[in-house]
Amino acid sequence: MVRLLIIAFLVFSFGAAVIAQPPEGKFTVFTGKGQSSSIDDIVKSLANADVVFLGEFHDDSIAHAIQLEIFKRAIEQYGAKRRVTLSLEMFERDVQTVLNEYLAGQISENHFLLSSRPWPRYKEDYRPLVELAKEKKLDVVAANAPRRYVNMVSRNGRDSVTGLSKLAKSWLAPLPFAEPSEAYSKKFKALMGSSAEASMGIDKILSSQSLWDATMAHSVAESLKKNKGSLVVHLNGGFHTEMRLGTVEHFLKYRKNGRAVVVTMRYEDDFTKFDAAKHADAGDFVILTQKQPKS
Repeated sequence: MVRLLIIAFLVFSFGAAVIAQPPEGKFTVFTGKGQSSSIDDIVKSLANADVVFLGEFHDDSIAHAIQLEIFKRAIEQYGAKRRVTLSLEMFERDVQTVLNEYLAGQISENHFLLSSRPWPRYKEDYRPLVELAKEKKLDVVAANAPRRYVNMVSRNGRDSVTGLSKLAKSWLAPLPFAEPSEAYSKKFKALMGSSAEASMGIDKILSSQSLWDATMAHSVAESLKKNKGSLVVHLNGGFHTEMRLGTVEHFLKYRKNGRAVVVTMRYEDDFTKFDAAKHADAGDFVILTQKQPKS
């Protein structure tokens, strides 16, 4: 009985990390030009990088497993000489104190989750990375702008946040945050098309997206400023960083000589084929994963 209880504890405690191992034969790694590559190549490329942006489809379980693997290997390869930091779109800057308290062991995981507004699939998708950072005593950055302020900009425009308190502004990129580039604006408007959201005011929605991008970029830049010579592994939705636009552009404004590696992960029916028309230059590396049936 005792042995069974120990086994059950181990499965419960570490099962998420085991399940999250990248499944062999269900993804293919390419360079942005379509040449065959590997996770090893991605990790090697981080030797001269300040940050790696891992862009995902949020419902891609294979991509989440790959993110964990890249984070693990970054720690193994560089952790002895450089501080490795995890940065997440999935937590907002106003819960950084709560996140820090959990990482320091001051509060329980239950209270951490009750107070930090985790994403619906946090346990399956992001918990393994946070727990690894906690085990290794690494920083985790709550990188995103509070959603209520992003929504404020989408409804009332980019200047609406100027009336916020000093504390509230500290949870955002420095104001005024930069306008999106022409290339990013064109890409965003093409994505939105004639959607109901776009009909409500596409320029305001684009501004809210820029606040989102800028705040994540500023969070990464501030982490690098705080920890000289460190390496940041940042997770975000692929649109924010693909083609080195959006968050990457804002990052290079905050850190003029910043060195970023962009990895874009997408699922495809045929994940073994690199379609240049769809994937060329989507990232420095492009990982295509096997499309999973919806649960």
